[in-house]
Amino acid sequence: MAKKRVAIIGGGSSGLCSIKCCLDEDLEPVCFESSDDIGGLWRFKENPEEDRASIYKSVIINTSKEMMCFSDFPIPEDYPNYMPNNKIMDYFRIYAKHFDLLKYIRLRTKVCSVTRRPDFASTGQWDVVVETDGKQESSVFDAILICTGHHTTAHLPLNTFPGIEKFKGHYFHSRDYKNPNEFTGKRGIVVGIGNSGGDLAVEISHTAEQVFLSTRRGSWILNRVNDKGYPGDVVLTTRLNALLKRCLSPNMVNNWVENQLNERFNHSHYGLKPKHRFFSQHPTVNDELPNRIISGKVQVKPNIKEITESAVVFEDGSKEENIDFIVFATGYSFAFPFLGNTIRVVENQTPLYKFVFPPHLEKPTLAIIGLVQPLGAIMPISELQARWATRVFKGLNTVPSTSEMMSDITSKKAAMAKRYVKSPRHTIQVDYIDYMDEVATEIGVKPNVWSLFRANPRLAWQILRGPCTPYQYRLQGPGKWTGAEKAILTQHDRIIKPLRTRATDNSPSGALMPFMFKMAALAVVVLAILYTYF
Repeated sequence: MAKKRVAIIGGGSSGLCSIKCCLDEDLEPVCFESSDDIGGLWRFKENPEEDRASIYKSVIINTSKEMMCFSDFPIPEDYPNYMPNNKIMDYFRIYAKHFDLLKYIRLRTKVCSVTRRPDFASTGQWDVVVETDGKQESSVFDAILICTGHHTTAHLPLNTFPGIEKFKGHYFHSRDYKNPNEFTGKRGIVVGIGNSGGDLAVEISHTAEQVFLSTRRGSWILNRVNDKGYPGDVVLTTRLNALLKRCLSPNMVNNWVENQLNERFNHSHYGLKPKHRFFSQHPTVNDELPNRIISGKVQVKPNIKEITESAVVFEDGSKEENIDFIVFATGYSFAFPFLGNTIRVVENQTPLYKFVFPPHLEKPTLAIIGLVQPLGAIMPISELQARWATRVFKGLNTVPSTSEMMSDITSKKAAMAKRYVKSPRHTIQVDYIDYMDEVATEIGVKPNVWSLFRANPRLAWQILRGPCTPYQYRLQGPGKWTGAEKAILTQHDRIIKPLRTRATDNSPSGALMPFMFKMAALAVVVLAILYTYF
């Protein structure tokens, strides 16, 4: 029997792991990448290209290496915990080489259309038209994985900024930013306080005369470096924290997090405190922003009311003159033009079962990978989605009825609307552990912590108290990796390795007994929670 052919659209991080997942399930992948190289979002190019993601030269990822790696291929131990884009590209290349993925990728090949064949209801097959060097060709595929991401189409709502047409300075979307040199000695405004807005305000302020950071709502600011110097997501993204969050009220959890963040710097004093609670908006990760604010190089301003030829008036009545540039860090919208009417996107929303499968198709032979905005790393999520989708394509897993899928979609949409402030960026939000566990349950690879405590207490404790690294989803079930346990038990060593570039005394400090009492009390609480929820 011939292998099922799967078309993978996009050769970035989601595309690469999708190729491997197809191979793991004995499917035949063909990956179409419109550019001349792999890497997607993380490949820096001096000039932005139409319909492709674009980053600036200094981009450093906001998730640490142990949290963002593919689940059966740890990032090299000597790589920094927070990698610049060139190191991320290096990782992608060694991953692709190790699993021999490159031979399945067709570079410089644009997907023009993906349409259901006339007999789709019985076969689930698709006609895919691609273009290479000006020549088009059509092929039949048994399934489709869309891995184009959601950072390609700049969202630039100029109609919400009265007077922009009069402005004589330079204005542009953050997608077109590359380096700060052209802003030397100038005065400018960065609009938007997401991760890009915060990064650009900081970087430009090192060369500009003055930078103003305009925000409608403010934001809670997370640090990459957390307790005792560990990566923030390593400290925060643990199963124990997720369990405690489930046991406590939202108000209690928000109070605790906000108090912790205000211990570093008072967000109200710095003009950053939002009206919403911490878990009601995607936070901003930025280590340097408070330092630039306290030194006066960045001044936080409210929303823009009006723009003139050379000045900007803000909603609080203040006015800044002699403005040379405005950077709109106003996010992105996503679309799938090659799908025609198969999937419609309205206001950054499209109905997808568990953010993967369109519910209205007669056959579940199309899946969208990586179309989520996680409070955590996206690479492991994309990989787990692809593991699930390829098993559905193979017939090893099923999806429920259309009505059941729509019910799940509706409930998720309602929960998102209740929790988050209304914004285009809050239509595809997921919590990392909760969502990973949800998809893992579909495949049968969610770790059973209670069983592990009886069989392997050391490993179970690391899974519960340590960071929820992707290796946890390779311990059991389909796709089990024999190296998963070792990877979990040695992840601390890989975190510390790149930091120890100078030998120092590593002897522990502090009293041992208070620590032991704390751990004993914690163990009692944990066991009670485990018994209740597992």
